[in-house]
Amino acid sequence: MGPPLLRVLLIRGSLVLAPFAVWFLWRAWARRSGREMGSTPYAWLVAAGAVLVGLSLVGTAIFHTDNRGEHYVPGEVTPDGAVTQGHFENPKAR
Repeated sequence: MGPPLLRVLLIRGSLVLAPFAVWFLWRAWARRSGREMGSTPYAWLVAAGAVLVGLSLVGTAIFHTDNRGEHYVPGEVTPDGAVTQGHFENPKAR
């Protein structure tokens, strides 16, 4: 079963925010050392976040396990009222 959606969204959201965090930390350090800073390059930071999310999506597509060729067994209600979870089975294992 795949990861919960909230975890996936938090990971992708942190990838979008990572360039902003690096920029603002670097800017704070540079100001403390007496260097004058220009305006914040928001377009570049958004683009960098988009590139990181795009790379994570490509990585997910490349490294995610594939279930083609497997047989899906749907969830069932047992006699005691519990519901079993659906899953994939390898046809050779049946």
